[in-house]
Amino acid sequence: KSLGADPAIAKTMRNQDVPAPSAEAIEAILEKKNTKPNNFKKILREQGPKALAKAMREHSNTMLTDTTMRDAHQSLLATRMRTHDLLKAAKATNAAFNSADIFSLEVWGGATFDVSMNFLRECPWKRLEELDEAAPDMLKQMLLRGANAVGYTVYPDNLVYEFCKTAYESGNDVFRVFDSLNYIDNMELGIKAAVASGGFVEAAISYTGDVTNDSPENKYNLNYYLDFADKLVDLGAHCLCIKDMAGLL
Repeated sequence: KSLGADPAIAKTMRNQDVPAPSAEAIEAILEKKNTKPNNFKKILREQGPKALAKAMREHSNTMLTDTTMRDAHQSLLATRMRTHDLLKAAKATNAAFNSADIFSLEVWGGATFDVSMNFLRECPWKRLEELDEAAPDMLKQMLLRGANAVGYTVYPDNLVYEFCKTAYESGNDVFRVFDSLNYIDNMELGIKAAVASGGFVEAAISYTGDVTNDSPENKYNLNYYLDFADKLVDLGAHCLCIKDMAGLL
């Protein structure tokens, strides 16, 4: 038996065959529910990141970050979603998530920058700008690899600073800065550059271990994570993220 698709029912799906979700229909449903609108982006852009951090602390409900437009297709589809496809859903996403309990949309950074240019032949900056325009009420978030920015090597300080500045000006609001091994020296440049841009810094604490120690009993203890959290706050982070990349927690 063939393990492939049944040629009798398989067909080529053209882009125009997939209609965009109706933002108007979503807005009508939310209006009936009397949903409180999201104003986090307005707070950040008008009052600054410290005001946004204060608003987060004062918010009583759990808030969500949707990662569909960055991490989801990076993990499941090798980051191959095109800007065209993302934009078709952006207006409806803005309508559906325009709620006080939705914190941000993760739409950029990570591998999206590299794949946009090298595989999709698209401009990653244009993607960010167009998504921000299509979903204007939502905070846009990116993943920043510290001194590696969105690349695979260590970049000069001035380049990382200019990158973060341009990203913020192009519509990115929140910078999740991480290092998979919690190497604080690598994260320091990313955090300081993101702070200087005017953006909101979400510094990640990765659930990881010491790769130089091959003992099966090697695990970081609670004091290690508490100390690391203090260091991130001292560098200027506005909030902390627990990043469990392997789903171990």
